[in-house]
Amino acid sequence: MKPRVIILRTAGTNCDYETAHAFGISGAEVELVHVNRLKRKEKELLDYQILVLPGGFTYGDDISAGKVLSNELKFRLGDDFERFVEEGRLVLGICNGFQVLVKMGYLPDLSGRRDQEVTLSYNDSGKFEDRWVYLKESGSGKCIFTQDCEDLIYLPVAHSEGKFVPRDEMVLKTLRDGGQIVLTYVNRDGESSGYPDNPNGSIDGVAGICDRTGRIFGLMPHPERHTHSTHHPRWTREGLREPDGLIIFRNAVRFAKQML
Repeated sequence: MKPRVIILRTAGTNCDYETAHAFGISGAEVELVHVNRLKRKEKELLDYQILVLPGGFTYGDDISAGKVLSNELKFRLGDDFERFVEEGRLVLGICNGFQVLVKMGYLPDLSGRRDQEVTLSYNDSGKFEDRWVYLKESGSGKCIFTQDCEDLIYLPVAHSEGKFVPRDEMVLKTLRDGGQIVLTYVNRDGESSGYPDNPNGSIDGVAGICDRTGRIFGLMPHPERHTHSTHHPRWTREGLREPDGLIIFRNAVRFAKQML
């Protein structure tokens, strides 16, 4: 049996097919499901082991990035979402999906009350940033999705609201001490750096975090866009290499198999 993955769609979602492909080649059974089908009970969230909120611009980010979908999930599907998480299943939020999870209060969820403790605000550059970036994996071992990742990862970003901002210094310290800061923006030597290596001005260069269990993971970069060696922008000059994004999906599938 293969783990079942639900990739949630709504108006403005635009990275769902790439994400489905990534999970498919990682050994999962994948289904793209519009949020309205969950609300109408045509599909049941608890029939799946992995929930994915993919990238895009849900509802045009008209209020703020991910806010409309976060409210829709919280107030229309909140009980199912809560049970899904409490049963130890996996949740992945990529770019817009990361924005949704922080505004729902599921990331980083330091208090356990689903309060919003961080946000993803407008890039310091004041413009949409679309480039490949280097990321450093923390090595804390807490996040299920990044187990055995390389120390230095290369993935693309594409966003205008990706600046990670914690509510206060105590939140940032708790994230650091708890190993919940999973990925940070660095230069090609693996060192902390400013713009453009840090494309949005994130505090402490934070690019991805997990919750206290390590089973909910959100990141601004797009791992689904580096799942084949030829996705790398310099593969013809530097040769083929293992795609950095693929391990995130493989780790999720491997973990989810234990639930079957």
